[in-house]
Amino acid sequence: MLMLKCPNCGVTAEETEFAPGGEAHLTRFASGSEDQAFSDYLFARKNPRGVHFERWRHAFGCGKWFHAARCTATLEVFGTYTGQTSTPPDDITAAVKAKRPEWEGFK
Repeated sequence: MLMLKCPNCGVTAEETEFAPGGEAHLTRFASGSEDQAFSDYLFARKNPRGVHFERWRHAFGCGKWFHAARCTATLEVFGTYTGQTSTPPDDITAAVKAKRPEWEGFK
């Protein structure tokens, strides 16, 4: 079971207190964009084995969105940070790189 810490209210709890929101840091496309770009946004998501950045909502707490960096193979959580952040903070990327030297960085 995942243990996540909400960076907004500071509560650490099991994943059942949170609601997953999919991949984080996506470029969102709206009406007026090219058909292929919109199709890729809807259907062509990454599904990596290894380090992944996700959106979560503290559903049974403060209700706010945040991001989490975790390993999909081991369920290890490297850290969480607020949803208003457009790229992972340096301390999160350093924690990932320390445990996974082969990681190529945030893309």
